[in-house]
Amino acid sequence: MTAPELDWDDDTDRQNATRGLLGRLDPCVIRDASGRVVWDIERWSFLAEDCPGTAHPGLWRQGRLNALDGLFEVVPGVYQIRGFDVSNMTLVEGDSGVVVVDPLISEECSAAGLALYRSHRGPRPVTGVVYTHSHADHFAGVGGVVDRADVAAERVPVLAPAGFMEHAVGENVFAGPAMLARARYMYGSRLPAGPGGAIGFGLGQGTSTGRTGLIAPTGSITRTGQEWEVDGVRMIFQLTPGTEAPSEMNFLLPEHGVLLVAENANHTLHNVLTLRGAEVRDARAWAGYLTETIQLFGDRADVLVGSHHWPTWGRAELIRFLSEQRDAYAYLHDQTVRLMNRGLTGAEIAEELQEFPPSLAKAWHARGYYGSLSHNSKAVYQRYMGWFDGNPAHLWQHPPAESARRYVEFMGGADAVVDKARKSFADGDLRWVAEVLAHVLFSDPDHAAARQLQAETFEELGYGAENGTWRNFYLSGAWELRRDPEERRTTTGSANLAMVPALSVEQLFQSWAVRLNGPEAAAHRILLRWEFTDLDETWTLLLANGVLTPIRGEAPRGEQPHCALRLERGVFDRILSGQADFPGSIAAGEVVPEGDDQALRTLLGLLEEPARSFPIALP
Repeated sequence: MTAPELDWDDDTDRQNATRGLLGRLDPCVIRDASGRVVWDIERWSFLAEDCPGTAHPGLWRQGRLNALDGLFEVVPGVYQIRGFDVSNMTLVEGDSGVVVVDPLISEECSAAGLALYRSHRGPRPVTGVVYTHSHADHFAGVGGVVDRADVAAERVPVLAPAGFMEHAVGENVFAGPAMLARARYMYGSRLPAGPGGAIGFGLGQGTSTGRTGLIAPTGSITRTGQEWEVDGVRMIFQLTPGTEAPSEMNFLLPEHGVLLVAENANHTLHNVLTLRGAEVRDARAWAGYLTETIQLFGDRADVLVGSHHWPTWGRAELIRFLSEQRDAYAYLHDQTVRLMNRGLTGAEIAEELQEFPPSLAKAWHARGYYGSLSHNSKAVYQRYMGWFDGNPAHLWQHPPAESARRYVEFMGGADAVVDKARKSFADGDLRWVAEVLAHVLFSDPDHAAARQLQAETFEELGYGAENGTWRNFYLSGAWELRRDPEERRTTTGSANLAMVPALSVEQLFQSWAVRLNGPEAAAHRILLRWEFTDLDETWTLLLANGVLTPIRGEAPRGEQPHCALRLERGVFDRILSGQADFPGSIAAGEVVPEGDDQALRTLLGLLEEPARSFPIALP
C-alpha cells in the first residue's frame, strides 16, 4: 500500500538526480572485449511509464531515479559517474590528474566511466584511488582505471580504511560462493527487466558482470581526523567501522565543501543484515557515527555525495538528511532492544515495528527499498541474542526436509495441504500459503500443483513489495520453481578468483582451510613446507585434527615436513585461479617438490570445491 503521508508531488529527488548532467553514453550499453554485454542501463527504459499493478509505486519511483545515468558535475572539480553500475564512481580533479573514488564492480564499466569523464574534461591521468569500504562494488573495477604496475611503482597511491583487506577477503573469498548464490536472488539477476520482473532493488538497478579484480591498498586510514593529500587533493577522514561495512570511512574535501559519506547515508533505508548474507552490522554504532559526521563536518560541507544515489545540496538540507538517516538506524535499534527486553522474539518484534514515526516515515530516503524495518529489526535481535529465540522447542529442531515431511503427514498429506492452501490464497493470506507450501515442497519437491501455487504466491508477494530485495527474492523463487534443475544450474561467479593476486599468502592458505573436509581430513597428519622464492617467504602448512593451519616459517620443533615445495608466488596465483594446476606446474619445473609429493596430492584431495549451484526455494 502507498503510504498516505508521502508527498508524491515532491520533485526534489528528481531535480537532484539530474542536476549537473554533462553527458551520457548513448546508448549506455557496455561490453567486454568479446562483445558480451556486461552492463545495460537502457533495459530500464520502461520505468518512464506509469507504475503498473505488478509493482509498488514507491519502488517504481526509486527505480526511475536510479536509472538516470551519465557524468554529473557536483561542484567544479568534483564529478560523478552514475548509472554505470550499482554504485557511483566519484572523480576529484587534482593538480595534474584525477583521483578516482570507488571504481565500481567491473573494469569495463569503470573504464567506460573514465572515458566519458575524459571526453568532457580532457585526458587527465589517474593520480590516486580511494576505496571507501570493503564491498566489491566499490573496488573490483579498479583495473579499469589504473595499471597495477603504476601502483606497484608507487606512482599511484591507493587508499582504504583500516581492516580493508581482511574484510574484503572474508566476505568475497571465504563466504563468497554461498553469498553469490543468494545474491542472485537478492539482485534478481535471473529475472528479465520489466513490470513483472526486475525493476531494481532500491540501492541500484543491477550489478555489472564484467572483469573484476583487486589492487591492494598502499595506504591505510587508521584514525578519524587523519588527513591525506593526493595530487593536491586534501581529504579529511572519519573512520566508521562496523556500520554499512566492517571497514568503511567518510571523508571531507575541504577545498570543495563536499562531504562523501560512502554508504553510511543513502536515499533508502539500508541493511543491518543484507539478505544475501554478511556480518550483522551495528545499528547503534551506525547511528553514532552519523552523529559524529554531523559534528565533524556539518558546518564545513555544502554538498553531500555518496557511493550510491544522487547528491544533496545545501548545508541545512544535508544536515537534515544525515539526521534523519541517523534517527532511522537509532530508532530500529532502540525499539528492537526495548521490545526484546519485554520478551519478544525477532519475528514478533518485526510484526510490532510496522512503520517509523510519521516524521521519518514521510522521508523518501528512509523508505525500505533496500533494507526494511522487518528484516533489520530481526538483525538487531540476532546481533544481541543469536539464532535461538529461547524457546526450548526451537533448540533442536529437525532440518527443513525432515521437518516438512512430518508436517505434511500431520496435515493430511500433500494434496490436502495444497487444497487448503488454495483457499488461503483466495482469501489473500499469502504469507500463510507460502509457509505451508514450503513444507509440501521440502517433503516432495516434484509436487507439480504445490510448485505452481507457490510460484503464483511468490509472484503476488513480490508485486506488492516496497522493498526491492524482497521483490527479487520472491520473483526469483517463482523463477526457480518453474524450472527444472538443468535450467536452474548456473555458476556462482568467479569474483573471488580474480582477487587472488591481491591476497597475502596466509589469506590464500586460509581460503584452503575453509574448503577442507574436516571429517575425512581427521585421519591424516601432514606437514608441507612452502618456499616462495621471489618473496623470500617460507610457510608451513600443518594438517592435524581435521584442521589446516598455516604457520609462518619452519615446521614445529622436532618435526620434518613430508614434502617441501619451491615456487614463485605468481605460479601459486595461476594455480589457485584455475589457470594452471600442480601436476602441470611440477612437470614444467615451476614447482619443485622435495620429499613425498603424495602428501601434497593427499591434501589437495581433501579440499572441496564450493557448490557451483544450489536451490533455495527447494531442498
